[in-house]
Amino acid sequence: QVQLVESGGGLGKPGGSLGLSCAASGSTFSITAMRWYRQAPGKQREWVASIVNAGSVNYANSVKERFTISRDNSKNTVYLQMNSLKPEATAVYYCNAVRHDSPFGSWGQGTQVTVSS
Repeated sequence: QVQLVESGGGLGKPGGSLGLSCAASGSTFSITAMRWYRQAPGKQREWVASIVNAGSVNYANSVKERFTISRDNSKNTVYLQMNSLKPEATAVYYCNAVRHDSPFGSWGQGTQVTVSS
């Protein structure tokens, strides 16, 4: 069992910054990678960023150079620092844990991010 809880969402202004956190608990030893996804109203969920246990990171083209994914293994927490916010970043952001012992992974409940002037 892996539980994920996202936090840090809220209202951001265009060009501003927001930082999201995802705290993992339970069988965290089974996690091989962490991902951030987002889903805007009326749209499919899309992948935003990922970080594997080895430390490599990847980003969707839409957020490259603006978003940064990082982790604190001692706290079992992954972060998403969002800079230079654009209105199109408005979405519910979800944390996803890739697990070696499950083909389904684990998902958090999501945190709402709204970017508006």
